[in-house]
Order: sequence, then structure tokens, then C-alpha cells
Amino acid sequence: MNKMLGLVIIFFLFSCTNKEKTVETKTINRVLPDLKPDRYNVAFLIMTGTYNTEYTAPYDIFQHTQYRKGIKAMNTFTVANTLQPITTFEGLRILSDFDYTKDSLPQIDILVVPSAEHHLDSDLKDSVMINFVKKVDAEAQFVTSHCDGAFVLAKAGLLDNVMSTTFPGDIGTYKKMFPQLDVKDSVFFVHDGKYITSAGGAKSFEAALYLCEILYGKEIADSLAKGLVIDWNLEDVPRVTPQ
Repeated sequence: MNKMLGLVIIFFLFSCTNKEKTVETKTINRVLPDLKPDRYNVAFLIMTGTYNTEYTAPYDIFQHTQYRKGIKAMNTFTVANTLQPITTFEGLRILSDFDYTKDSLPQIDILVVPSAEHHLDSDLKDSVMINFVKKVDAEAQFVTSHCDGAFVLAKAGLLDNVMSTTFPGDIGTYKKMFPQLDVKDSVFFVHDGKYITSAGGAKSFEAALYLCEILYGKEIADSLAKGLVIDWNLEDVPRVTPQ
């Protein structure tokens, strides 16, 4: 009897401990990003299944602009359709800064669409997300995608009159799904108008550095690349860019 009583007490204490942890988690205060004035606001559209590299590569490049003097640096932040933790394809858990379905968002100057696991299927049926991309595009200075993020831009109708590219292994699917597009293959990225689409993966670094070279010049882009130990020479990069 004493043994049974002891087990009941242990179970009760364990349950109480778990309850306390659950309540504790729910009381965490939301902290909004510190968006400095006179900077470019760069929003990263993330969702369940986002691939780490296509998100973190451009984020690293753009976030480091704040440490360069004499330029209009970048505020970097994330937007999603929830404030609950998002799990990337590789298992990284991220808390988004803004919920685009509910929050009042800051002006977005540059939209970054990293690739996600379902960008070839169910994500393209998300009309709220697609309409959000269209709305941001109306005022953004640049809209960029990495890997299969191009499928989202194409679904929103943003790439109909420009050249674009996507993940090399999905070029065939991209052409079949969007036959009206002018698709370029065997390049790291394509820049046409205000749209920059990249092959993704590690080549997401090159696309981000390219945008920085457009905005800030070669010296700043070289400095950003050096800080991340990246060999950067635009002339060596397979690309399609304005003449």
C-alpha cells in the first residue's frame, strides 16, 4: 500500500511540474524587432517547411549591412501566417516577428521568399499567402526568391513579363506549371526589373550579394562577402542581369 501511495504522489508531482512549465511558456512576452529609421525594410516570408539555407543565407548577408558605415543599411525581419513556432524542413524552430494575417506591418521595401517544402503543391493553393505577396509587390522596390520560392512569385503572376529561374532540379516542373514564363537555366540567379530569382541552396549567398552590389556598390559587397569568408566576384558568377 505504501509503495502504491508513493507512486501516486510522484505522478501527481510530475503532473504539476509539467503544468507549471506549460503555463510559464504561455506567459512569454512578444518582442518586436527594432526597426531603425532610414533603412531598407527587408521581410522574409517563412512558413512550415521553409529550407534553412534559402532563409539564412540572404538573412546573413542583409543583416550584416548594419555594420557597414555610410550606407542605407537593412532592417531584417520575418513574416508568417502565425506567431506560433514555425518548424523548417531541417527542424529549426523559428518565431516569426509579424503575422501578416493580423498585424499592422511596416512598409516592406524588399521581400525575400525562401523556398519551402510545399512550394510546388499545397502552398500554391494558399490564397491568403499569395494575395499577401501580390500586395507587398505593389510597393516593394525588390522582390526576390530562392530555389522554389519562384513558384510562389509565378503563382502570384509577378513573373509573367520577366525572365526568371528556380532550383535546377525543378526547372522542368516550373516550365510545365507556368508555360508562359521566360525561364533561364544553368545560372545562379536572374535579375529582371525588380525581381531577382535564384537557383537557391548555397547560391542564395550570391544572389543576396548581387543585390547588395546593386544597392551599395562593389566595395561594400566585397566587404560583406569577406566577413562571411565567401569568394565573391560578380564577373565569375553565371547569371542573367540587365545589360
